[in-house]
Amino acid sequence: MNKRRVVITGVGIVSPFGCGVDKFWNSLIEGKSGVKTLSRIPLEGHLVTIGAEASTFEQEVQEKNLLEQKEMKRMDRYTQFACVASDEAVKDSGLDIDKEDPYRVGVIIGSGAGGFDTFEKQHLAIISRGPTKCSPFTIPMLICNMAAGRVSMRHKAKGLNKAIVTACATSAHCVGDAFRSIQYNDADVIIAGGTEAVMTHIGIGAFTTARTLSRRNDEPERASRPYDIDRDGFVMGEGGACLVLEELNHALKRGAKIYAEVVGYGQTGDAYDMVAPDPSGAGAKKAMELALKDAQVEAKEVSYINAHGTSTHLGDIAESQAIAGLFGDLETNKNLKVSSTKSMHGHMIGATGAAESIICALALKEGMIPPTINLENQDPEVANLNYVPNKAIKEDINYALTNSFGFGGQNASILFKKY
Repeated sequence: MNKRRVVITGVGIVSPFGCGVDKFWNSLIEGKSGVKTLSRIPLEGHLVTIGAEASTFEQEVQEKNLLEQKEMKRMDRYTQFACVASDEAVKDSGLDIDKEDPYRVGVIIGSGAGGFDTFEKQHLAIISRGPTKCSPFTIPMLICNMAAGRVSMRHKAKGLNKAIVTACATSAHCVGDAFRSIQYNDADVIIAGGTEAVMTHIGIGAFTTARTLSRRNDEPERASRPYDIDRDGFVMGEGGACLVLEELNHALKRGAKIYAEVVGYGQTGDAYDMVAPDPSGAGAKKAMELALKDAQVEAKEVSYINAHGTSTHLGDIAESQAIAGLFGDLETNKNLKVSSTKSMHGHMIGATGAAESIICALALKEGMIPPTINLENQDPEVANLNYVPNKAIKEDINYALTNSFGFGGQNASILFKKY
């Protein structure tokens, strides 16, 4: 059978810049940082006190009546993010699911960690008051598939419904699998994305003791600095991001606006280490190769890569060398631009791939490439590429690719085309 074409018709996000894609995109193009001193947890004893927190979320939810208070109490924060992001994406798409066959509308939304906040609070309740004192909603609040379940109920989507968990590659795999499912006629429309809320004692504490987080506590906005010689780790982010993916003819028939087309998807495993990337970058390179092969696109046609670019020493080097090995460096390919928007929105863990898919779609639609901020002294060990330092570039592009890599060695690359 011929593979069906898939397009993006709706986008929605909760990010460190607030609720809404416009706030998110405009902040990135302006080169703003969303990193601040943390406000959600007491910071005494913590060695890391900064993060890209969705600090205005509860206020915006209340002011705009985005969620009912009763339902919020029965959802972990990560699920709340997904519901709000999905509402924006579905509204943006103009899709009326009541007029659709509900079994042809699916949901694929994952989380790397699930309900950390619920787990932490309910464990404390058991320790302090006894094992019968935890909430009866504990399990459905903390499990990783509940965001997908809640979104499906919210939008009456009765088609395929699942959650993928691949750490920081989670929502890239969710978007990629949604693309595949529509290609092969398992659905006509899928709400796809990821969500994460790990600004908790265990989230911050565990990543700190793993020595992965930046400790530039006195300069939060300058802490996330991919490819810079002075980087000292990634900055934790949080939020939820959803896209409405739709079969092309289905979208055209109902007159939907189209952001971009999804054309290629590649996935590999490093089979190397629990948390460290393969320093050769072989798995990352192969995932990108597979995405290009899937789309039948040559490397020279790709103008922009939204890199995984977490601001860790090993990760930045391995990915950049993989990119240069496949696409060429500045000496052989002056057209390629590579940026890490995590320099601004932090590393949103399971939500990051979907957020960066939205960025690629908007870069294609708007003809703007967001920058890598805080890049002041490029590390000589990273490949010689144009990392779009500190200022966005206006440029019409035809193809954009995003990379996401997760603990456990999971790699995902998605290729988007201007529509």
